[in-house]
Amino acid sequence: MKNIYSIFILSILFSLNLPAFAQEGPSQLASAPIRGGIKGKVRANDSKPASLVTIQIVENNRQTLSNEEGKFKFNNLKSGEYTLKISSVGLKVQTQKVTVIEGQTAYVEFILSENSGQLDEVEIGGYQTPNQKPISLGKIAIAPRDLPQSVQIIGTQVIQDQQANRLADVIKNVNGVSLGANRGTVGENFYARGYSLGANNVLKNGARTIIGGMPEASTLESVEVLKGSSALLYGGVSGGAVVNMVTKKPKFEYGGEFSMRIGSYDFYKPTLDLYGPVSKNIAVRVIGTYEKAGSFRDKVKSERIYVNPSLLYQISDKTDLLIQGDYLKSDFSPDFGIGTVDNKISPLGRNVFLNTDWAYNKTNTTTAQAVLNHKFNNDWKLNVSASLQSYDRNYFSSERPFVKTDGIWNRALTRSKINELTFNQQVNLTGTFKTGSLAHTLLVGADADQSRTKTGGFSNPNKLTTPAPEKAKYYDTVNLLDLSSFNIPSNFNAPETNLLANTKAPIYRVGGFVQDMVTVSEKFKVLAGIRWTYQKTPSTTIDSVTINKTVKGTTPDKTDKAFSPKVGVVYEPFKATSIYASYASNFTSNAGIDVTTNAPMKPSIIDQFEAGIKNDFLDGKLSANVTWYKIVNNRFAQTAELNLQGDRNSDTNLKEFTGKTASDGIEIDISGTIVEGLNFIAGYSYNYMRYTKTSDVEVIDPKDPKKYLVTKGILEGERLVGTTKNTANGSLFYTFNTGPVKGLKLGASAFYTGDRNGGRNTNKSGTSSGIIPVKGFTTFDLSAGYSYKKISILGKLSNLTNELNYYVHENYSVNPIPPRQFMTTIAYKF
Repeated sequence: MKNIYSIFILSILFSLNLPAFAQEGPSQLASAPIRGGIKGKVRANDSKPASLVTIQIVENNRQTLSNEEGKFKFNNLKSGEYTLKISSVGLKVQTQKVTVIEGQTAYVEFILSENSGQLDEVEIGGYQTPNQKPISLGKIAIAPRDLPQSVQIIGTQVIQDQQANRLADVIKNVNGVSLGANRGTVGENFYARGYSLGANNVLKNGARTIIGGMPEASTLESVEVLKGSSALLYGGVSGGAVVNMVTKKPKFEYGGEFSMRIGSYDFYKPTLDLYGPVSKNIAVRVIGTYEKAGSFRDKVKSERIYVNPSLLYQISDKTDLLIQGDYLKSDFSPDFGIGTVDNKISPLGRNVFLNTDWAYNKTNTTTAQAVLNHKFNNDWKLNVSASLQSYDRNYFSSERPFVKTDGIWNRALTRSKINELTFNQQVNLTGTFKTGSLAHTLLVGADADQSRTKTGGFSNPNKLTTPAPEKAKYYDTVNLLDLSSFNIPSNFNAPETNLLANTKAPIYRVGGFVQDMVTVSEKFKVLAGIRWTYQKTPSTTIDSVTINKTVKGTTPDKTDKAFSPKVGVVYEPFKATSIYASYASNFTSNAGIDVTTNAPMKPSIIDQFEAGIKNDFLDGKLSANVTWYKIVNNRFAQTAELNLQGDRNSDTNLKEFTGKTASDGIEIDISGTIVEGLNFIAGYSYNYMRYTKTSDVEVIDPKDPKKYLVTKGILEGERLVGTTKNTANGSLFYTFNTGPVKGLKLGASAFYTGDRNGGRNTNKSGTSSGIIPVKGFTTFDLSAGYSYKKISILGKLSNLTNELNYYVHENYSVNPIPPRQFMTTIAYKF
């Protein structure tokens, strides 16, 4: 709390004192001449407003961006003649002469040669500077340059150029966010700044979504990443990052595209995208794709169907309604890779499959969302949204291939059915106003979530039992080092199982927040806000199928309440440079009973400090941002050393706030379009996530069992399993726009994933299975393509050097990275 008060006091002092330094003395102000101004509007050639176009005064290099209505404004200009220049990636440059007179505001209007549909393609077609384009994750139109937080956007052009299919293919372009593990290849698990991004941290069009079926990425418009704590806007999210998948929207012009993507291992994927108006005020869009593929892994296959319809209704000039949804059916083979032998990665080949032949993972994900936008006037806007999502997973597979040196594996099966149903509602009011000389950009919002997870419990398909004392159930016995032992009948026949009961686990969340961006002067801004969140986790209920009876779970109802403040200062010494520092907190819910109160554990409050500099060079053609952060949890919950009676504790459900964790690192983002046709993005990140304080282990006294200490703390300072020390990425594409090779596109990409820890973190008592160190690796991709009129073809050779490495989840799921592969996409636009 001391740090919070210090930052608030510094913010107030800066707010009070900076204007005195930035302005002239009173006598000088009194005699200063009355300045003039320029305002105007940028339109497409179909009269629709053009947003995010750069307008620059050539004489003094001042620049701004057109807003959502295409409007822009310059104040405080001396009398004289000025040259205005408009530009943006892919647009033709235009200039106009404007005369400014003291005390008056001149008006100018630009008409672009492109129509609004073409502008949409231009906007998403270039690797634009991330510091200028507002993101929907921020819930308000503030340019990232003015936010005291790191932001990264991966647009459609990157997704198309790299021929991305899954979210992980896109995320590897975001430094500081990496694929930490892929347990059984049935779901992607990302880490950011040392924290796992759970279900609460991944959004679709601003609403929480589920990524169990691995979302379709090839048809996305963009992926937005707000790094660090976003609890102010989204409540109970981890401190690492929030990821938002933005789907494509309808257009008021007819068009579309058909493409066919084919690749190694029998991969093929046709996609159809159709859009256009159905009336003067209604436009629709439908995107559909089908994918079927084998794998470099023996017996592994997948089949997917994806449909994404949307409708935009322009109710009036001030109100619009967007209705969108999607459906993904994703069936694929669960695959735990090559396993471990004696807590080391097994010597099996990259292709070897250890699961049963009939194993399956079938998922169905359905989402629907309605978003209403209303503009009261030029200053105040309202956004209301409601969404729902249903996720079903039907799973039957063997699991956990880890063995001792003899290779013997008593293979167990897992049968499950899961249904998750989630509702989300949001209301956001945004406005701009002034109080004296201070300009405010205000955001007030409230949101709520209701979710229910139903998990089916089945009869045990494992009929065999290991000898005492373990007496563990298993299905059959194979030898991991003798592949012929897998050729037994159980590989080809799934045993019968019966549904016995359904366990229902609901969660309810509600929160409200207020955020204000205060512009103290042209160079100095302060952002401050606070959120209150209420989260209730009722006890589970178990519905018995066999006896038609409902039983309440033994875990008591749990309620979490937390405030999440945020404050940051932004200083812009130059128009293209901003320096910022910020403090924010988020909370994490804790399971178990607090040994000091005998009540459910309260949440942990996690403090995050961040500072950075954001730079745009060459009139926005190049951006380079650097971020430093430190995240501290001084109330980490761990198993209590003593129980409620004061004796040595053996109940892992009894917890206390005695642990500490820390995560710190740096991130570097570089992107740009220095010359027409040349687009690149690059980045680097370093992270060190570890425990800084855990329970100690006392000497065991065999004469006094009460001296036996069950809590065995994790070794302090050891990098957490799943986190990555260093990541780096670079992608460069060049398209020839003139000459005999016009339409030719060449590209290259490199991705580095640094050293990681698999296995389990070392505990002080030495009883954990231990760390499995995994070395870093780099993959290189080469791309080449050609476009002629409405037809294009693009090919990619990935993992050019055929690098071999692994993603390791704990001590059993060891999945090799794909070998060298080829993929090509042929597309026709109409």
